[in-house]
Amino acid sequence: MDAPVMDLRLDARRRLPAPPENDAHRVGWYAEGPTPGEPGTAVAVGHLDTDTGPAVFGGLSELGRGKLIEVRRADGRTAVYVVDALRRYEKAHFPNQEVYGDRGRPELRLITCGGTFDRRAGYDGNLVVFAHLSRLLAPRAP
Repeated sequence: MDAPVMDLRLDARRRLPAPPENDAHRVGWYAEGPTPGEPGTAVAVGHLDTDTGPAVFGGLSELGRGKLIEVRRADGRTAVYVVDALRRYEKAHFPNQEVYGDRGRPELRLITCGGTFDRRAGYDGNLVVFAHLSRLLAPRAP
């Protein structure tokens, strides 16, 4: 996937929102957390789908243990992550510390909607990809 990225901050209820619904092919990074490749847990969120089809994170459920995720950084380097797990959570019981907490190493979380969809209430859960940093690659030559 190659998608534009925007900064996101916590909302008034201290929750991390998704990018605007009218921009379903954009990824949002939690701007107040670590950037990819730095110590701590970098977090990215994106929409699963729209009324017309898949959105930016439409294929997250296909990421299994051992798959690689490459994130191009602003400095030109690429942070390479290895998927550890894919987990589903009910929104009412979302484990903030498990998902966002620092594990003492550079990690990545990709978060989208999941579970059962209701037209009025939306999805009742979230799908979360857990991954750890494998290596940082130098910038590619022009």
